[in-house]
Amino acid sequence: MKVLFIGGTGNISTASSRLAIKKGIDLYHLNRGNATVPIAGVRNILGDIRKANEVTELAKHDWDVVVNWIAFTPEDIERDIALFKGKTKQYIFIGSASCYQTPLSYPVITESTPLCNNLWDYSFNKIQCEDRLQKAYREEGFPIVIVRPSLTYDTVIPIAIGGFNEYTTADRILKGKEIIIHGDGTSLWTVTHSDDFAKGFVGLLGLTQAIGHAFHITSDEILSWNMIYGILAESLGHEAHVVHIASEFICAIEPSFTGTLLADKAESVIFDNTKIKTFVPEFKATIPFATGIKRTLQWLDENPENKFINPESNEKIDRILEKYTSKKA
Repeated sequence: MKVLFIGGTGNISTASSRLAIKKGIDLYHLNRGNATVPIAGVRNILGDIRKANEVTELAKHDWDVVVNWIAFTPEDIERDIALFKGKTKQYIFIGSASCYQTPLSYPVITESTPLCNNLWDYSFNKIQCEDRLQKAYREEGFPIVIVRPSLTYDTVIPIAIGGFNEYTTADRILKGKEIIIHGDGTSLWTVTHSDDFAKGFVGLLGLTQAIGHAFHITSDEILSWNMIYGILAESLGHEAHVVHIASEFICAIEPSFTGTLLADKAESVIFDNTKIKTFVPEFKATIPFATGIKRTLQWLDENPENKFINPESNEKIDRILEKYTSKKA
């Protein structure tokens, strides 16, 4: 297969790129050439998808599959439909599991769970993207597949506050400082290693019967937030000094957390992966968080320039803790 990844070197997509190459796929990347770790076997097209004058080479190609890892707005989708209609047999949009109904009316999420999240612009825009693609599929035969990752990690720390592209909370644990877990920490969540995600995702590439369908691809491991932070602390070799604070209180003090908390992580979710396992029978997540996070921390130790300790996040965490302590006094 001849496949184009728009992006392809990010936290989620790097593992999928490597597995696609391993499976013999003729893989092209369209990106701006900023990747610090080149992926052997990938053919690179340099350019910014958002700048028409930089992607003229695309007109020379027809594709079996186009995957856009970095489409976030309906405008991105309109551009892609114009660029790739009649030029690809399959177009895969990377959506988000945060698009599912918030709050949930039923805790087990399947692909038929309604899409409704008006609390976070990121999720709302992703829903609008899906709506436009479904219209293009119904009315124009544009060959879409929608994939909705949840909290997926490889080179990032998948926690709600002071993590992901930051090392802030990890650093606080190492220094014995207090950290915040939203709520009482007993709500349930799923974190998925990118290598596991890749098994399901690459299996969809070129799969004709997947056209028109949506899939989420997650681990079947279900953890509480207390367990997630506890495993992180254990993997760092330190005890976590945890303060539990209600999400509503956190967001009242620091509204910037509203999206990630109230619109996404404030309640329990359980993902039913029956559909991806039916379409891609070889898919099985095999990396528990206790193993995967150690790999992430080892990578960060080997690449210390990525241990970003955000002073702004530290200030927010300290401010929330101060307000919470004074409220209790």
